[in-house]
Amino acid sequence: MRIHEYQAKRLLADHGIPVPPFEPIRTVEEALEAVERIGLPVVLKAQILAGGRGKSGGIVRADTAETARNAAAELLGSPLATKQSGPNGYVVRTLLVEKAVSIADEVYVAVTIDRSRRAIAVLASPEGGVDIEQTEAARPAALFKEWADPAVGLRPFQAYRLARRLRLPSTAIRPATGLILALYRLFCAKDCSLIEINPLALTDGGELLAIDAKVTLDDNALFRHPEAQDLEDRSGESPLETAAYAADLNYVKLDGNVGCLVNGAGLAMATMDLIDHVGARPANFLDVGGSATAEMIEKGVHILISDADVEAVLINIFGGILRCDVLAEGVVAAARTLDLRIPVIVRLEGTNVEAGREILARSSLLFATARDLGEAARMVEKALRERR
Repeated sequence: MRIHEYQAKRLLADHGIPVPPFEPIRTVEEALEAVERIGLPVVLKAQILAGGRGKSGGIVRADTAETARNAAAELLGSPLATKQSGPNGYVVRTLLVEKAVSIADEVYVAVTIDRSRRAIAVLASPEGGVDIEQTEAARPAALFKEWADPAVGLRPFQAYRLARRLRLPSTAIRPATGLILALYRLFCAKDCSLIEINPLALTDGGELLAIDAKVTLDDNALFRHPEAQDLEDRSGESPLETAAYAADLNYVKLDGNVGCLVNGAGLAMATMDLIDHVGARPANFLDVGGSATAEMIEKGVHILISDADVEAVLINIFGGILRCDVLAEGVVAAARTLDLRIPVIVRLEGTNVEAGREILARSSLLFATARDLGEAARMVEKALRERR
């Protein structure tokens, strides 16, 4: 679960990591009040769940109250498109008003999961700033890593070693070491999957401050953190994604014309490749998982059919944990309540596959049943050609 910058900075501050004075605001009047309390100059930052805000006009420095007023009025309620948001962008509903600081140097620190090592990795680079992705790709030696032993955690000497590699003045090494250790403790305490501070700034006064912060919480651990439930913002999602989330379905809206319903991320990727192979484009990624019920399947089909861009639906299920007869019951139940005007191709294989095919056949509904992936691909291609 991704959270906004102002929420991330509250977590940082609660764990002793220094951040500039800031306030989240939602109206122009609140922005002016925040400016008065914080003091000029300030920076106004659009709060959307996408990177690249600065290069897209979503971060504005204001040296006067009038500039702050104009920036707040222009950003609030307007869509902001970045390289990570897609062409439509996200509507800005919240701004972060933050004290502007004079920066002497910018570095990068982060904590994430290294799945290949099955350990938490702490990353640091002396080359922080907006182009950190290019830095990692062009000069991987500029990014340093330490791995925390799961039994003992991140040890002080590891944090100190990273701090030294940031090329900070000697007076900043101890504060940087403490900050890295605090970042690791926050990561563990909140069950995060990513914490990124970019940039971590060294001010002209020699103070370390987290100028920007990105925090992602592990959805699977949210049951341990009821206080985090209110942090989630789904306003940037499409109504279909919101409905899927409420039904406990893994759904991502895409820009294609063939709706996909599958069980398992690997099968989903293969199905999307199959659709692309026949000259079409997937309209979504919908993984119902292994524990889906007939009711969840029914809701998933409703979501697919509700997408105005969908011209055909391909249901591709390998029955392992999810039985084929359960899938068929959900599909039939959805079809009986929908005015189906688009072709639905169903490919089943695995547990109770014959029972599932029989349920589809007895339904008297016009499903096209494929025996294998090749036949399913040909059916999708034919269905789209006939609609055109």
